[in-house]
Amino acid sequence: MTDRIAAVAIGRNEGERLLACLASLSGQGAVVVYVDSGSTDGSADAARAAGVDVVELDMSTPFTAARARNAGFAHVRQIAPDVGYVQFLDSDCEVDAQWLETARTALIKHADVAVVCGRRREKFPDMTRWNRMIDREWASTQPGEVKSCGGDSMMRVSAFEAVEGFNPGLIAGEEPELCYRLRQGGWRVLRLDAEMTRHDAALTRFSQFWQRARRTGHTYAEGAAMYGRGPERYRVSETRRALFWGALIPGLALLGAVFISPWALLVLLAWPAQAVRMMLRGSHWEEAVFLTFGKLAEVQGILGYWRGRLTGKRRALIEYK
Repeated sequence: MTDRIAAVAIGRNEGERLLACLASLSGQGAVVVYVDSGSTDGSADAARAAGVDVVELDMSTPFTAARARNAGFAHVRQIAPDVGYVQFLDSDCEVDAQWLETARTALIKHADVAVVCGRRREKFPDMTRWNRMIDREWASTQPGEVKSCGGDSMMRVSAFEAVEGFNPGLIAGEEPELCYRLRQGGWRVLRLDAEMTRHDAALTRFSQFWQRARRTGHTYAEGAAMYGRGPERYRVSETRRALFWGALIPGLALLGAVFISPWALLVLLAWPAQAVRMMLRGSHWEEAVFLTFGKLAEVQGILGYWRGRLTGKRRALIEYK
């Protein structure tokens, strides 16, 4: 393998956002592959017109982002077998002009690093409350060695192949799960102090926030079920925290009010107390309030995961866009 770079973008019906994504990759010396998952807006044809290799997934097989990324990677290996590093990204993101070279340099310098990621920003952080919250979420992780990356990251091909890529059966949380397996294999994940991508979340409604939190809960439950018994106790604390605030507290309040006294509803004051606690620790009031309330949605995701697992039914994608 060489120090050559490829980029794999995945998407569906992203329209102008896809074209902006592909334009940001143009001229950066990367082999670019776009993986389309059943778009009806002409995205695949637009990508071809932009001179990009396109992989159209067979939608008769259940779609997951992990499956799309694996398909893009497999195509890269076919058309450019000497590529040493692959940048994965969602097609609603634009790549910073310096990022690919910055990421490659870091991977060359640190032979034990499998994944590098950088600063992701929202394109329109002031458009809605939800966009602002996501932008602050992206900024919350400090540079240095981290446990996982998000959907945008550059990966070392040899490390990616060593763990057989993303788990195509996961409907969410495929990047942290991959990073977990990489770390178990002795690799490191590094977050650089550098601009990486600009993302267009396009969150305009509370229902989208709710679905995103529900998907987070599903990710916690599935991760804990897969690896929670290991030394790291993967996703166990996150799952317990969601169940405490989103199930135990409201459950005690409601059951107490029904069977003991209406005064039991005062237990719900633990929620605003938790929000105040978060603000005193530096959280913005929006995160403090909505992330506390969002534990209800996380519990919905946790219960949905276990319902699907116990009934043997395949879990549908939890999408918020």
